[in-house]
Amino acid sequence: MPGPERLRESAPCPRKESGAARACGQPVGCMARCERLCGAALRDVLGRAQGILFDCDGVLWNGERAVPGAPELLERAGGGLARRRYSSAVCAARLLRQRLLGPPDAQGAVFVLGGEGLQAELRAAGLRLAGDPGEDPGAAPRVRAVLVGYDEHFSFAKLSEACAHLRDPDCLLVATDRDPWHPLSDGSRTPGTGSLAAAVETASGRQALVVGKPSPYMFECITEHFSVDPSRMLMVGDRLETDILFGHRCGMTTVLTLTGVSRLEEAQGYLAAGQHDLVPHYYVESIADLMEGLED
Repeated sequence: MPGPERLRESAPCPRKESGAARACGQPVGCMARCERLCGAALRDVLGRAQGILFDCDGVLWNGERAVPGAPELLERAGGGLARRRYSSAVCAARLLRQRLLGPPDAQGAVFVLGGEGLQAELRAAGLRLAGDPGEDPGAAPRVRAVLVGYDEHFSFAKLSEACAHLRDPDCLLVATDRDPWHPLSDGSRTPGTGSLAAAVETASGRQALVVGKPSPYMFECITEHFSVDPSRMLMVGDRLETDILFGHRCGMTTVLTLTGVSRLEEAQGYLAAGQHDLVPHYYVESIADLMEGLED
């Protein structure tokens, strides 16, 4: 994450020529070409960057194991700088706090499809959750939002209750992200939040507002704390359809790491098809490869 001592005082500005563009000899705004990031180009890109946004799973770790070299990179890159972790749960709480809080008689509740961590984040933001223990059913507040996150206990009953609340046209439908699935250590997959959100959307006939990547809303959450020039930020991720698309939408230089979901061949396929928002500017085998650019 960027450190305050390295950040400009101005608000995010339109994308200008960045170090990444100069490194590849092309103006910013040119199509990304998925070039390997190494050598002089790597040192130039990192040297000009205000800060780096890292995705987590598939980039810093896989499951419960750190990606080799990731802890050392963070220690080297982050020495003396401010680091902050942002999540779709934090962004969802911010959005719902903005939309739902008001006079006591106007406050509503959030019906959550998600785990304890997501629920705790909402409570910490001062939001009321539908069905909280100890709540008097007769005095329960009106549900004003349905939030879909990762829910290992997703069920037909929960889907039905969500749809019942969403019959109210003023009830918001929010999703933390659009990831369709997540890889497991044995090579299999488990459904992601995107799959659950799609079920709610199909059953309710509503379209969810997504707060996590690739929505620019997450970058809005970040710039609430840091004043940054997006053209001097790097977005490092492992998913083309979320991380890399997010970086492009926010005007950042994008780097794909091959330790997670997306493969280099997929990026090259998007490049050949002209789907440039899904093509990273650069790729590395692992974020450990970035260490070379930090060496004296």
